[in-house]
Amino acid sequence: MSTSIPETFVEVLRTPEIRAERFEDDGTFPNNPSLPVLVYRHAVDGEAATFERVFRAHDWRGSWRNGIFSYHHYHSTAHEVLGVARGGARVQLGGPEGASFDVEAGDVLVLPAGVAHKNLGADPDFLVVGAYPKGQDWDLLRGRPGERPEADRNIEQVPLPSQDPVYGPEGPLKDHWGLAS
Repeated sequence: MSTSIPETFVEVLRTPEIRAERFEDDGTFPNNPSLPVLVYRHAVDGEAATFERVFRAHDWRGSWRNGIFSYHHYHSTAHEVLGVARGGARVQLGGPEGASFDVEAGDVLVLPAGVAHKNLGADPDFLVVGAYPKGQDWDLLRGRPGERPEADRNIEQVPLPSQDPVYGPEGPLKDHWGLAS
């Protein structure tokens, strides 16, 4: 599969290495067995404002700048994109029994609703730009008793985004998540 770079962003987007990982429900964290997490290595060449501009152009809104929480958490009402604008970190996905990834500036994580994520340690200058598909509002759940089954129902109802947050309508999300053309 090739990644087509939208002409508007040819100066800042790169053809990434793409890794797709699925995480099963572990009893505490629902994760999302039907949609994989996508890790785009070396996808964006730019500062935080570049990530914001790219995400916004592809209908991923509500962007913010910060790090990643140092505890396992997930969102049951929205998918999330995380663009590493500066520094690097080790991030665990899928809960305590999930997989760990080293991420660095230029990398992007596309997280389906329900997938637990946690910062295991980061550079002092680590900065992430996050965003959500247009029309989706996030919640913050930590795998506590009583969150489910409501969280499971929420996750099932989260619609697919209209396009990939980095590469637009023909991006990798189309093939990996089954987005309509």
